[in-house]
Amino acid sequence: MSSVVDFGNDIGYRLSRALRGYLSVTARAVGVGWESCTVDLDEPVSAYIALDWRLARFPGRDVALLWDEVNGWAVAVEEPGGERAIVLAYLGGDRLVPEPASVVALLAAVRADDHSIGQPDPPGLRRSGRHEELLDCFRIAGDALRSNSSPA
Repeated sequence: MSSVVDFGNDIGYRLSRALRGYLSVTARAVGVGWESCTVDLDEPVSAYIALDWRLARFPGRDVALLWDEVNGWAVAVEEPGGERAIVLAYLGGDRLVPEPASVVALLAAVRADDHSIGQPDPPGLRRSGRHEELLDCFRIAGDALRSNSSPA
């Protein structure tokens, strides 16, 4: 028996496309390519961007951006062996899917050891799940990105 799959109505498919699109734009903004990114659609939905530089105060440790559907963006250093990441700062704020410029500003602050941007504790912006609601966050972010990049 065959069936028709309507990818337009499949929440998992739409969520994957939305997160991958947002992650790609954010990766470019921080100066890396898609090859530095991973996505995990399990609950909680999360993403990872490996960065190609290190922090002077953590020599020998890789730096990464982490995003998840509960806390949004965080900057972390990986423990030797890469088994665990130690979060240095969460972006915080009230937007789960902020403009990439906000993520760039958080990275710059962490690099400069400037604590005026970000926060040490997880912000807990939402509970995981309810992926239709999460799709709305990506839609709103996409609308904002398009309106900011269109000529005036």
